[in-house]
Amino acid sequence: MKTRQLGSLHVTSLGLGCMGMSFAYGPADEAESLRVLHRYVELGGNFLDTAEVYGPYKNEELLGRFLRETDRAKLVVATKFGFRIGPQGHNGMDGSPANAGRACDASLLRLGIDVIDLFYQHRVDPDVPIEDTVGAMAELVKAGKVRALGLSEACADTLRRAAAVHPIAALQSEYSLWTRDVEENGVLATCRELGIGLVAYSPLGRGFLTGTITKVSDLDAGDWRRTNYPRFGEGALQTNFKLAEAVKSFAEKKGCTPAQLALAWVLAQGDNIVPIPGTKRVKYLEDNLGALQVVLTTEDQEQIREELSAIPITGERYQPAMMKLVNG
Repeated sequence: MKTRQLGSLHVTSLGLGCMGMSFAYGPADEAESLRVLHRYVELGGNFLDTAEVYGPYKNEELLGRFLRETDRAKLVVATKFGFRIGPQGHNGMDGSPANAGRACDASLLRLGIDVIDLFYQHRVDPDVPIEDTVGAMAELVKAGKVRALGLSEACADTLRRAAAVHPIAALQSEYSLWTRDVEENGVLATCRELGIGLVAYSPLGRGFLTGTITKVSDLDAGDWRRTNYPRFGEGALQTNFKLAEAVKSFAEKKGCTPAQLALAWVLAQGDNIVPIPGTKRVKYLEDNLGALQVVLTTEDQEQIREELSAIPITGERYQPAMMKLVNG
């Protein structure tokens, strides 16, 4: 698998988002999740993404078990901090220097590693200057606990202020054929200007772009998409399915699956972009990695963009409370 660069880190073109193995998208089978992780590495992948809030803690613990079973030195491990976490999960942001240090030490223990390759602030805390947060994260680099720094869902101005304190290797933001905010708000252009890689989470639209989710009942009763993502509401889902149908149509023309078409499109938007599709099943992992064999010409990309841009999208990315966590 070819690699792309995030600061000093060389990561494979497709990373693996691990959240769904422990959190958010209904029941998961730990044994199958471990098979997914092993298969991803067997197929040449090296970039694993987690966070302390996934579970909370359960996903880092799962990844820690996997790292004890494989050659950790060949992998790039990314995790995130930035919330106050209590018995009922997270209850607000905490970008304080003290929380950065606490979270880093705790993540190292759960992951069972000596250094975190890429340490993100999960969401920008409006009550703590970004300079203070990144300054504390930079101290973790100096201490040898972290190799590179990242932010998630930060706006262009925040990126500039952060990068003035310490180099930022990556920005993690949602980016897909149905979420192109980073193109419209200047974030993607700022990343390119500052030499920051864009790690694209939910590049399959939380599974929607695969065309397999046609109604709310397709989702498990405990699936977060039922309640936290307005685009999956029954009325919105039916309207939005026109976009999934268009993706399927383009995929048929290219002789690939909808997931492969959607991922190939994100990959084609620039060498500084690394999608991290998540899955908890080997068959979907293998399907996703097939995107690396799909070639989209400039004409293909323009046609896809033009046709899909004409399809209105119903619903925000998150519920209002969660949208407030996105640094606009």
